[in-house]
Amino acid sequence: MVARQIHLVRHGEVFNPGRVLYGRIPGFGLSDLGVRMATLAASDLAARDRTFSRIIASPLQRTRESAEPVSLALGLAVDIDERIIEPTNEFEGNQMRGRDSAVLKPRNWKYLLNPFRPSWGEPYRSIVNRMMTAIVEAGESVSDGDVVLVSHQLPIWMVNRHLSRKSLAHFPGSRECSLSSITTLEWLDPANPSAGLHVVGYVEPANELLEGSLDVGAV
Repeated sequence: MVARQIHLVRHGEVFNPGRVLYGRIPGFGLSDLGVRMATLAASDLAARDRTFSRIIASPLQRTRESAEPVSLALGLAVDIDERIIEPTNEFEGNQMRGRDSAVLKPRNWKYLLNPFRPSWGEPYRSIVNRMMTAIVEAGESVSDGDVVLVSHQLPIWMVNRHLSRKSLAHFPGSRECSLSSITTLEWLDPANPSAGLHVVGYVEPANELLEGSLDVGAV
């Protein structure tokens, strides 16, 4: 047997007064608003008429902090998996909007040569491969119930596009993966997990808090 559903939860708003692309830079935790967002995501999961067997988070501070209210709500400890971490990015530590945007500086243009790979960071295919391996192993690690993975926007969106059989290359502004959103997956055939997964749900528990929130952590 395998997990009945896999829930991919994105972290809440990050405290980022410098408005930089933080990527894997340490020290970027949730803002007060981000904690409220994560709590709403946890409440959404807890209110579902489902049994949960495991919670797994990316090792970064913002995802571990976002997993805390989920842990409290579901009564489960949080495991860490390096494979669901934010991708590497050459623009880490830079602002990506306005006159000081890193993409406007000639020294950075070499990173923009191939947006289909992309040339500024970890290849999309690499993200899909590690995410899908982690997801499948997480699903197979329990005999019943659901599994929650707390991760990041781009990794979750890559899984979504992969399972929807869409091109991995995309415009970042088109991602359907808001702060503290929940993307839910199910096995096509639970009796035959090798048949794969598909996306069966997407909700934004923190929708009421999104207006005016800061979301500039990735490209």
